[in-house]
Amino acid sequence: MARYVSEGAEVLVVTLTGGERGSILNPAMDRPEVLENIGEVRRQEMEEARRILGVRQEFSGFVDSGLPEGDPLPPLPEGCFALQPLEVAAEPLVRSVREFRPHVLLTYDEQGGYPHPDHIMCHKVSVEAFDAAGDPDRYPGTGEPWQPLKLYYHVSFPRERFEAIAKALSERGLENPFAEWMERMEERDYPQWEVTTRVRCEEYFETRDRALIAHATQIDPNGFWFAVPMDIQREVWPTEEYHLARSMVDTELPEDDLFAGLRDTV
Repeated sequence: MARYVSEGAEVLVVTLTGGERGSILNPAMDRPEVLENIGEVRRQEMEEARRILGVRQEFSGFVDSGLPEGDPLPPLPEGCFALQPLEVAAEPLVRSVREFRPHVLLTYDEQGGYPHPDHIMCHKVSVEAFDAAGDPDRYPGTGEPWQPLKLYYHVSFPRERFEAIAKALSERGLENPFAEWMERMEERDYPQWEVTTRVRCEEYFETRDRALIAHATQIDPNGFWFAVPMDIQREVWPTEEYHLARSMVDTELPEDDLFAGLRDTV
């Protein structure tokens, strides 16, 4: 996002819930006054991340579903985002698409990146909005039709990335902070989408990290995500990865640009 903003693109982040049931994952923020006002704190964090990235951002207004834990899993809370009928959940995003008129949509895959119920619902409403926003007969009253031209899924945790970083760290005699996490990922055996698109953005890794750390209730700045030296990250894996799920324009794979096939056409 930071790269495309710097190149003059307009970027909108649509945040579907308020994170009201989210956990505090940063020990420095684990305080009663934060937990009591978690929804407001998360809005402040989002505003700071938005400012750092230079994007626009808006909330759709749904209530966080939380991440159910246990065996068997407990039922989701009544009225939460993940339990909304699809057309109810998708309507605000269709409205946002018709107002903002994007050429490209980015979203989670069918598993939500990892199976958080709100991530999975985010995938569903994103696909629905991509398919419906250009149809004048659907979602009346939400603005003039607009058809996005490309839909991508984030490929957030490609195994090859972590393997390449682990190799580079080993060659330098450094500890791999991802070792335990990689083992857990292998045990869970999450499906891996084909990477169709690799976008170079190493110049913006520091901006990315500052925007992540702005989400202070969720991100521990002393955690393992930030333990790999920046020069190694830039050298070993300078890209972010995506899977092209839908395209209304001709493009050749693999791509190195989310606007591949669009720059001349549009």
